[in-house]
Amino acid sequence: MEFKLHNGSGGLCCKSCGRQDKQLNTYDWLADIPGNAEESDMVEVQFKNTRKGYFRNSNKIPLEKGDIVAVEATPGHDIGVVTLTGRLVPLQMKKANIKSEADIKRIYRKAKPVDMDKYNEAKSREHSTMIRARQIALNLNLDMKIGDVEYQGDGNKAIFYYIADERVDFRQLIKVLADAFRVRIEMKQIGARQEAGRIGGIGPCGRELCCATWMTSFVSVSTSAARYQDISLNPQKLAGQCAKLKCCLNYEVDCYVEAQKRLPSKEIELETKDGSFFFFKADILSNQITYSTDKHIPANLITISGRRAFEIIGLNKRGIKPDSLIEETHRTEPKKPVDLLEQESLTRFDRNRKGRNGGERNGGNGNENNNRNKKKKKSGNRPQGGEQPAAIQANNQGEQQPKQREQRQGERPQRNNNRRPPRNNKPKPQGDRPTPNDKPAQE
Repeated sequence: MEFKLHNGSGGLCCKSCGRQDKQLNTYDWLADIPGNAEESDMVEVQFKNTRKGYFRNSNKIPLEKGDIVAVEATPGHDIGVVTLTGRLVPLQMKKANIKSEADIKRIYRKAKPVDMDKYNEAKSREHSTMIRARQIALNLNLDMKIGDVEYQGDGNKAIFYYIADERVDFRQLIKVLADAFRVRIEMKQIGARQEAGRIGGIGPCGRELCCATWMTSFVSVSTSAARYQDISLNPQKLAGQCAKLKCCLNYEVDCYVEAQKRLPSKEIELETKDGSFFFFKADILSNQITYSTDKHIPANLITISGRRAFEIIGLNKRGIKPDSLIEETHRTEPKKPVDLLEQESLTRFDRNRKGRNGGERNGGNGNENNNRNKKKKKSGNRPQGGEQPAAIQANNQGEQQPKQREQRQGERPQRNNNRRPPRNNKPKPQGDRPTPNDKPAQE
């Protein structure tokens, strides 16, 4: 089965992914290439939990990712799931450091219903076997913890995974377990991190444990990783569910080590005319250091950059004491914080509209009116084709202005500048009313 992409760039093969543990997942990016499975007779098979094996397909059985097969084991046979075929299997074997091909066993056949019945019956006994084995180890006063039990596919062998801080003599335990369960016993020691990865869980970050999802190799974690990052050495916060230091302490330690090289030593004192300053704390990633005038308590705290601290150290070596820790040029008002979510606001476009329409609402003082006035000024000053220069036009305009004014005054109707007489309360005589041009009688 193949899923075709709509852009026509190729196909997405569903055989590349399969049902398997996340730690052991291998994406077969060559699965959709014709003839890939016949390139190599080696096959990768996964069993319960974090156990993988490589087997030879000597019978040339057509296998695909996800097929359940019966493979050779000592003694009997085991049941597993095919997780990888083709050209990538030799590369995975090289990564797992498997060199001798003499120890590589072969695949018998695809699993039959009879094989699956035996397999399911053996798996159903694993939990009860683990509980009883823990009680037997406790009765023998052994300082160990049995974390998991895995039965072989045919039920003839059981693998006991245990955790112990010191060397344990479990020869007597093997005899008691063999008599109790009537199977062949194999003991495998694992660490606390491997046990947490097998059990799984949710970390304090809210995500599934790294050891249960993608981590395959566990690097030792020391308290120096917490010291480099200025993390308080609180065992309750630094320890994970495995009671060991969290693996995520190693994720950013290299970045902190590089950033700490740009900071001066904590033991160096800064001498100024105001007094001596001692190291109080540092923000490693932002390259900021806080100094105090007292060596034991925070007093008169001043925060400067690492570059400024190195400048003062250089001046002190030459016997010069600066006036203060802070530079004069850097004594500016702190910048206002920038709202990074402002660009996602739904009303970010309304502010510009208010500024544009504000001129009409506020009596014509808005941006639109100003822009119109500017356009008019620019258009009035631009010389057009066939016109005279600007200086000659200015003189001609000065001569034409008084003529235009006279013409306008002649066209306008003349106003009567005489004032109206004051109103009298006496009744007016009836008759013809005086015209506006008639002048009142002078007394």
